[in-house]
Amino acid sequence: MSFTLQRIPAFSSGLFCRCSSKSFQRHCSRISSKKVRVSDALSSEETGANVRIQGWVRSVRPQKDNLFLHLNDGSSLQPLQVVASSHLNTRDLTFGCAVDITGTLEKSPSKRQNVELHAQHIKVVGECNPVDFPFKIKERHSLEYVRQFPHLRCRTNAFSSLLRIRSEATAAIQSFFRDNGYVQIHTPVITSNDCEGAGELFQVEPAGHKNDSDDPNPHFFSVPAYLTVSGQLHLEVMAGAFSAAYTFGPTFRAENSQSRRHLAEFYMVEAEIAFTESLEDLMKVMEDLFKAATEHVLSSCAEDVELFHKYTAPGRRDQVDLMLKRKFNVYVLYFSSDYFYFLKKWGCDLQTEHEKFLVKHCGNVPVFVINYPYELKPFYARDNQDQPNHTAAAVDLLVPGVGELCGGSLREERLELLSQRLAQYLQLREFGSVPHGGFGMGFERYLLCILGLHNIKDVIPFARFSHSCLL
Repeated sequence: MSFTLQRIPAFSSGLFCRCSSKSFQRHCSRISSKKVRVSDALSSEETGANVRIQGWVRSVRPQKDNLFLHLNDGSSLQPLQVVASSHLNTRDLTFGCAVDITGTLEKSPSKRQNVELHAQHIKVVGECNPVDFPFKIKERHSLEYVRQFPHLRCRTNAFSSLLRIRSEATAAIQSFFRDNGYVQIHTPVITSNDCEGAGELFQVEPAGHKNDSDDPNPHFFSVPAYLTVSGQLHLEVMAGAFSAAYTFGPTFRAENSQSRRHLAEFYMVEAEIAFTESLEDLMKVMEDLFKAATEHVLSSCAEDVELFHKYTAPGRRDQVDLMLKRKFNVYVLYFSSDYFYFLKKWGCDLQTEHEKFLVKHCGNVPVFVINYPYELKPFYARDNQDQPNHTAAAVDLLVPGVGELCGGSLREERLELLSQRLAQYLQLREFGSVPHGGFGMGFERYLLCILGLHNIKDVIPFARFSHSCLL
């Protein structure tokens, strides 16, 4: 078999003439233009550069000779002003539409931004009917209203700011653990254990699965399987090989609640530290993590954070600055006779009102509550073996406006004490066991704390809760 190569001539004169049309010039302009993000354009000191920017129109202001647009692509809160000749205006160039614009960056006469884009070509990529679009150009919509449109709320200023903050907070948390020598572990989403012991689990079965009473193993796996409520037990396994490990991923609770504090799916940051016998070690990591992540978010997302502190939670910035400046308090749990709506006595768990009281009592600075009643804590919490109040070496971090943010404990490594509580779970302690401890931090609660928001459904891209619609 043989192949013949045929030489194709470059451009015939006729073809070249047709390619000299305006459409070809626009095509060449787009190819030669450097594609940039809005955030990069706004911070650019270079003028006269030929650029291409794609995004969504936030406002349209036509005049007799000129057309003014505000363009945003999700990279910043601040939009880029686009100035164009009025002949580039078309009927489908409306609020909310997606556009592809080429032009030059020029110095802006406005004090609000250094540069503006002088458009040469505007192409509408996706049309948007502003009448049907649920968000209106000159209206400030409440978080409650925006929550009705989970598929569209990323188009609003508030929620796009929240998602940028969430992204930077995620990066800051990962950076903190990496810089401090932690190994990241991808713990499984499907598991057989109920780490928290609360029984609020989503069971996992194949679609169309039918239980057969005659089948000796009716489950897909060898045992019933659930969506994870925590990666902590898997991290304990890793504490037998790594001195410091962490995981950061989704967790699930089948709580039949639609309150502003509950989600069925949320993200947890969890860490496990080997060779520690001190709650102080855990508390230091919790405090350092909170402060490092928050300082990074405040410096990297200054405009986005200010949006919430200015319009949603006035005065919150001062409180956040105080949390960063002051050392966190430590509060040893004991019985008090102060009046609460929920009656409390030794051995009862703390309610949200108790947690908020403690934070306020300690000057509205985060507070560590340590040494909880032993019977309140899971089997793996270390027994303090104290009297008369039998306690476990457990700690919760309470923060202003939220209550509990982190919860952790030293783990019971003494085999003889564990055997009295649980027959299983023992083999981990037989082979080279060391004193260790760990904690978990609710990521969405952390965002509530630093931004001053009140509803946890406003700090996650797609909120999952009982009776909610799934997207």
